[in-house]
Amino acid sequence: MLSGAVFTALADATRRQIFELVAASPRSVADLADRVTVSRPAVSQHLRVLKDARLVSDRADGTRRVYALDDRGLRAARGYLERFWDRALHDFKQVAEAAARDERNRR
Repeated sequence: MLSGAVFTALADATRRQIFELVAASPRSVADLADRVTVSRPAVSQHLRVLKDARLVSDRADGTRRVYALDDRGLRAARGYLERFWDRALHDFKQVAEAAARDERNRR
């Protein structure tokens, strides 16, 4: 399940920070390492997890790799969460309609 990989990838605070930086604008490993408190090799490992979860993609730019947002992972996670949101809205509607019926019956 791809959404599980997304949630696992974003469970780590450093990975979330890296993801948010990449989501704001494409960035190289060196740029990311300058903005977080972990080493370049650690940034690369975090990016690998994010890439496996399809949250980021990479492209060659000369001798460096540039990472950008890949929305496939986000779409999978959103689809997963929307099932619960749809169910919650349905349940809320049922409760509201029942309360309205009860109010009408008391009159």
